[in-house]
Amino acid sequence: MGGVIGIVLVFAMVFGGYTLAGGKMDIILHALPYELMIIFGAAIGAFLIGNPGDVAKHTLKDVGKVFKGPKWSSKDVRDLLCLLFELLRVARQAPVELEEHIEDPQSSAIFSRYPKIQADAAAVDLICDTMRSASMNYDDPHQVEEVIEKQLESKLHHSLHSSHAMQTMADGLPALGIVAAVLGVVKTMASIDKPPEILGQMIGGALVGTFLGVFLAYGFVGPFAAKLKQIAEAEHQFYTLIREVLVANLHKHAVDICVEVGRQNAPRDWRPSFAELEEALSQTRAGVTP
Repeated sequence: MGGVIGIVLVFAMVFGGYTLAGGKMDIILHALPYELMIIFGAAIGAFLIGNPGDVAKHTLKDVGKVFKGPKWSSKDVRDLLCLLFELLRVARQAPVELEEHIEDPQSSAIFSRYPKIQADAAAVDLICDTMRSASMNYDDPHQVEEVIEKQLESKLHHSLHSSHAMQTMADGLPALGIVAAVLGVVKTMASIDKPPEILGQMIGGALVGTFLGVFLAYGFVGPFAAKLKQIAEAEHQFYTLIREVLVANLHKHAVDICVEVGRQNAPRDWRPSFAELEEALSQTRAGVTP
């Protein structure tokens, strides 16, 4: 919702202020299709040149997140903590039974109670790989923690590709706007014998190119890139909770303490209260999906 409101405000304030100041929209509207073709078309072409196909697809897919927000919510954090609680409890009480859950999580009765997490390959792999490593009786928990940290760094780096690609496009748009404006001036110079009122319209149309490049860069593409970065970093916090809980387990803390460590490290907007989590864990102990 915030993204839609922001777009409406950008258009309303820029063009509203322009028209209230006495500006005429006909010159902009006449030049807009051609300038947009030059600037935005060239920007898309440069984007495809500068990024692999998978990054381009990933970026197009991620644009929707600007309006939807992060994938995870406070409910998902609560479910994650309950899932880890169940897995750690099995690991402590019946280590042999744990294998069926971490080797085939898609068929696991525990994972199946949390379908959204089960459907996220990154979260499932991180949980299963770490618990599999823990079952190998590592003498130094810091070894496993270092492996997890490298996995998380790699995932964050990958998830930021969309933001970096869009920011690069935003950086190039003002220059492409100048290219469009120069072409407009070249066109105007070829008609130097025209009356001043016609030349004025042609120069105004050329300047639309500069305006459009800056407007798109700082009004839309740049903010989109910044929002995607914020969302990627927010979603990354969900995976760091997995690390916090499982590392606490490697240090042999009680299962309840491990889960509490995860709760306290959750972002404030997603963090369930102690009472809320305790109620969810009580339902989990009773075999009821919270």
